[in-house]
Amino acid sequence: MDHFLYRDGALYAEDVPVAEIAAAVGTPFYVYSTATLLRHFRLFDEALEGTEHLVCYAMKAASNQAILTTLAQAGAGMDVVSMGEYLRARAAGVPGEKIVFSGVGKTAEEIRCALDGGIRQFNVESEPEMEVLSAIAQEMGKVAPITIRVNPDVDARTHAKIATGKSENKFGIPIARARAVYARAAALPGLEVVGIDVHIGSQLTELEPFELAYAKVAELTEQLRADGHDIRRLDLGGGLGIPYARSNAAPPLPTDYGNLIKRVLGHLGCEIEIEPGRLIAGNAGLLVSKVIYVKEGEGRDFLIVDAAMNDLIRPAMYEAHHDIVPVIEPAPGVEEQPYDIVGPVCESGDTFARQRGMPALAAGDLVAFRSAGAYGAVMSSEYNSRPLIPEVMVKGDQFAVIRRRPTFDEMINRDTIPEWL
Repeated sequence: MDHFLYRDGALYAEDVPVAEIAAAVGTPFYVYSTATLLRHFRLFDEALEGTEHLVCYAMKAASNQAILTTLAQAGAGMDVVSMGEYLRARAAGVPGEKIVFSGVGKTAEEIRCALDGGIRQFNVESEPEMEVLSAIAQEMGKVAPITIRVNPDVDARTHAKIATGKSENKFGIPIARARAVYARAAALPGLEVVGIDVHIGSQLTELEPFELAYAKVAELTEQLRADGHDIRRLDLGGGLGIPYARSNAAPPLPTDYGNLIKRVLGHLGCEIEIEPGRLIAGNAGLLVSKVIYVKEGEGRDFLIVDAAMNDLIRPAMYEAHHDIVPVIEPAPGVEEQPYDIVGPVCESGDTFARQRGMPALAAGDLVAFRSAGAYGAVMSSEYNSRPLIPEVMVKGDQFAVIRRRPTFDEMINRDTIPEWL
């Protein structure tokens, strides 16, 4: 469920007409619903009720300060994968003890930053990282709490570019080597082993891969405790998918996911951490764009819109589907026609949909890309020297620009011309 609905023939973001926002800020732009963000966070929090737990929002999905502050004030922790994300989380008021640092390539600078500012745990991805973390913690007179990310070799049954739990993926250590690596961690100074970390991929639409991975984690927990390790925290990652196409079957609910966790891991008495990103932010955002031209082609018609692959790269990168709807509600029974919906960037890959059924549209009409809140704005760029587009947040009948569109002068003036020119 989201809070972007037609009312009196027009698309609204909560209680604000989307066309009103477009008139104020220009197109294209992203708009986020506060109510949807909070609802989805609370679904996860309530799904784990009765267990000691922390829901750490995966910031890589959408990291605007207004989004982070909204979730932090609701009690969310944060899952970060870079120093920039760590500093964003702290700037949004998230204390260090509620920040988990993930990622395969943590640098010495990033490790020092997190140790100095406070951290709940590092999710260690490799033995070399563990050695570096130990050395830096010793040098700083700190103790670094760690989990070790294990790779359970489970097929997440998702897109190959967002699968992370197979043996050929770059993430974590093979679960078969876990006991030896934990033994090494226990022997290193400056480290405190607190638990196990696992994450098998993103946009999962069934629960069985989670169950297979978590059963392996449960077995490993018992083994590591028998080896003398104090395993008291299980970081289970995120990955639960969202329905990008409303015609598709809905993925499992957070409630079902929470029940699975309790059934498979509840007997261990561990604190549970989960790191949802997409399901919290995905359906909480729209990308709103304007039709520039309707072009008649050879055997097909094109809707050329003012958003492009630099604004929303998921279709070009992942062949991802986004439902695209007109901002003015079509009349009941109106006939649709197929369009290729494309942007103005000089790449054939700048295509959002092929032969998508839409009501007849004209230049100047507004369209909304649904489920664009996750991996939209955060992956955008200035390709073709197109400025980053605004982000807007809605709460009830109010809206605010939470990142403005830079001017062309601001974009150009970030470059520096060398003296010899």
